Amino acid sequence: LDGVTLRGGNLALRYMDRATSRLEISDLNGKKVRDVPLPELGTVSDLVGNPEDDDAYFSFTSFLTPTTIFKTSIKRGGRQVHFKPDVKLNTSAFATEQVFYKSLDGTSISMFIVRKKSLKRDGGTPFILTGYGGFNINITPQFRSSKIVWLEQGGALAIPNLRGGGEYGEQWHQDGMLLKKQNVFDDFIAAAQHLIDKKYTSPKHLAIVGGSNGGLLVGAAMTQRPELFKVVGCHVPLLDMIRYHLFGSGRTWISEYGSADDPVQFKAILAYSPYQKVKKGTDYPSMIMMSADSDDRVDPMHARKFTAAIQNATK
Repeated sequence: LDGVTLRGGNLALRYMDRATSRLEISDLNGKKVRDVPLPELGTVSDLVGNPEDDDAYFSFTSFLTPTTIFKTSIKRGGRQVHFKPDVKLNTSAFATEQVFYKSLDGTSISMFIVRKKSLKRDGGTPFILTGYGGFNINITPQFRSSKIVWLEQGGALAIPNLRGGGEYGEQWHQDGMLLKKQNVFDDFIAAAQHLIDKKYTSPKHLAIVGGSNGGLLVGAAMTQRPELFKVVGCHVPLLDMIRYHLFGSGRTWISEYGSADDPVQFKAILAYSPYQKVKKGTDYPSMIMMSADSDDRVDPMHARKFTAAIQNATK
């Protein structure tokens, strides 16, 4: 349960349900009256309006729908568009599906796939796989016009809901932090393997992208399973996890990652820290590294050191 408001003499309840939003109307005793119909898998706001009025409004966005304001009746249900931005894009040729796959330890992970409706599973579609997996942050459907351009050019997107996020509750978050951080990378690598096994794409057509904690994610993936990926986009990353807490805002994230100053945590961190995992003579994927000239949160030393290490090691 993500939000509760009082509208039209009833309770308007907003739920997170398998990493997507659900709106429900119940009476004041908690008995369900109806669901508010949504256009597709997406993300909504709480119902807004005057508590005593029948009319209420909510915003909705998805991978294929720009943020749109809908009007609904608490008594009668239904929905109608109240405001829609004028975006010169046609998304009718595309579809969003949600699939589930098994991670290394057998945990079921959900993943959004955004693609052309006519996609053929022959392994030839260029895919961008992206994720975050940390700090209890929910990755839910959001509209980005740049992603539509990618879809128009024949590409597709995959966005798994990795452990470390909050999509399935606080335990889901805790199962991807501190001594269990490797679960996040296992979830992401398993997502790539699922896309390959099901012939959505193939290693020579698969790119991974992530920023900040997501930069750590793709850095870990490319050093642990370099053969799975063709291209890596690594943005403002954390990569030297043995020393991250000594630079920028690093010390404020010890509760999430742990610290090399603790002997037990040191062993867990060293086992995955991407900078320390770089191996000479490895055929690493192509990489574009993006970092700030100066950054008081994620220190640029991570990007610079890792880039130098990969340039030195890759064959």
